[in-house]
Amino acid sequence: MRKRIDGKNKFHFVSLGCARNLVDSEVMIGILLKAGFEITPDRAEADYFVINTCGFLESSRQEGIDTIDEIFREKKSDAKVIVAGCMVQKHSKELQDRFPDIHYLLGSGDVEKILDAVKTSEQGACVTEARSYLEWGEVPRTLSTPKHYAYLKIAEGCRKRCAFCVIPTIKGPLRSKSVEQVLKEFKALLSQGVFEIILIAQDLGDFGKDRKEKGALASLLRQMLAVEGDYWLRLLYLYPDEIDDELIDLMKNDSRICPYLDMPIQHINDDMLKAMHRTTSREQITGIIQRLRQEVPGVVIRTSLMVGFPGETEEQFEEMLQFIQKVPLDNVGIFTFSLEKEAYAAKLPNQISEEVKQSRFERLAKAQLKMVRKRNKQLIGQTVEAIVEGFHPSSELLLRARTRGQCPEIDGQIIINDASNVKSFGKLYHIEITDFADYDLIGTALGPVKKTCKSKLALI
Repeated sequence: MRKRIDGKNKFHFVSLGCARNLVDSEVMIGILLKAGFEITPDRAEADYFVINTCGFLESSRQEGIDTIDEIFREKKSDAKVIVAGCMVQKHSKELQDRFPDIHYLLGSGDVEKILDAVKTSEQGACVTEARSYLEWGEVPRTLSTPKHYAYLKIAEGCRKRCAFCVIPTIKGPLRSKSVEQVLKEFKALLSQGVFEIILIAQDLGDFGKDRKEKGALASLLRQMLAVEGDYWLRLLYLYPDEIDDELIDLMKNDSRICPYLDMPIQHINDDMLKAMHRTTSREQITGIIQRLRQEVPGVVIRTSLMVGFPGETEEQFEEMLQFIQKVPLDNVGIFTFSLEKEAYAAKLPNQISEEVKQSRFERLAKAQLKMVRKRNKQLIGQTVEAIVEGFHPSSELLLRARTRGQCPEIDGQIIINDASNVKSFGKLYHIEITDFADYDLIGTALGPVKKTCKSKLALI
C-alpha cells in the first residue's frame, strides 16, 4: 500500500445504526483503502476519524453525539474528524454548533465524497438532496464483517408512511437497484468466498415497486438461485403483507434460502395498527404466521413490537401480551414508542408516560423470555447445522455458532463448549444441542457438514 507524502494516512472508522449504514461504511472504507490510506483499530495513532451516524431515534442520535464527543477527547491534537450519515442529513446544524471542530460533514447520500472530505485542508460539508446511497458500477467496498457473511443492500428509502417513523424524511423515497446490479454484487460476494449473503432494505417486499414492477423480489430471488453453489440467502425485513405464495414456495423448495423471516408487525390490536398507519390487521398477521408454519418446515419468525404508542390502552397492550403467548414468535425485538418531532404520531393526543412505557416493555419482555426458554428447552437433544464463527468473547475455551434460524448481531447463538471436532471457522458443522442459557443455545460440535442443500437435520 502506498503511503501519503505527508505521512498521515491512518484512519479509524466507526459505523453506527443499521446494516444498511454498515454497507455504506464498507464503501467508504473501500474508497479510502484504494486511495492508499490505512485503517487502524488504534484511536491513538489515527490521523482521521470517520463516524457514520444513525438519526432514526433520539437514542441513536445520542449514541452518535456520545461517540463524537469520546473521539474528540481521545484523538491526537492534529487528527481530523469526519462525520457522515443520517444524523448529518437531518441535524448538520446542531452537529456543527455542538462540535465546531468537525473537519467535514457528509450527508447520507454522499458516501462517495469521503475521499474529498479526508483530503481537503479546509473545513467543509457535502449534504446534498441525495438522502440515501446505492452502490453502482465498480465502486470499491471492503467487507467489515467476518469473511463468511456479508450484507447486500438491494434498495434504499421507503414508500410506506408509518405514523411513528421518520425514515422517509431521512432516507427519501424508495429506490431499488437494478436486477443486473444486484446479481453483479451477489456474484462478486460469492467469488470472495462469502457463504451467507443477507439481503437488506427498509422493506425487501417493496423491491422494484418504484419501477412499477410486480413480483420483483421473487423474480430477483429466482435469478439469484439460478447461480450454482452452496450458500445461504437470508431475507431481512419483510412486512406481512409482502409475503405471498410465490415467496413461500421459493423458501419451501430451495433450502439455500434460510427458513427465516424478520417480519415487523409492531402491534396486534386492529385499532392500534390502524392508528400506526399499518396496512395489516390481526387476522392477516395471524394468517401469514400460520401459513409460514405450515408451508416452511422449521421456519423461524422474528418480529418487532412497539409499546406505548399514543392512545394505547391497557386492554390493547394486554391483547399483544396474550398474543405472543398464544402465537409463539421465535425472536421479538421490543421497542418503546419514541416521540420524533417529524413523525405523524408526535402530534397525536393521549401520549403515554415514560413510566407506563417502561412497565409495558418489561412485562412484554418477561413474557417473551418465558416463551423463548420453553422453546429452547424443546431443542435439547436435537442435532442442527450451524456455521462456526469463532471464539466466544468471554473465553477462548468456548466457540460460537449460528444456525439458519439465527441472524448475526440480532439473534441468539450457539455456545459450543466441546469444540474438539472443529477444525476451522466459517464452516458448517453438525452440533448437538445439550442445554440453553436464555436466548443462547449450548452444544457440542460433532463434525463438519458435507452437504447443506439436502440436509434433513433440524434447521431452527
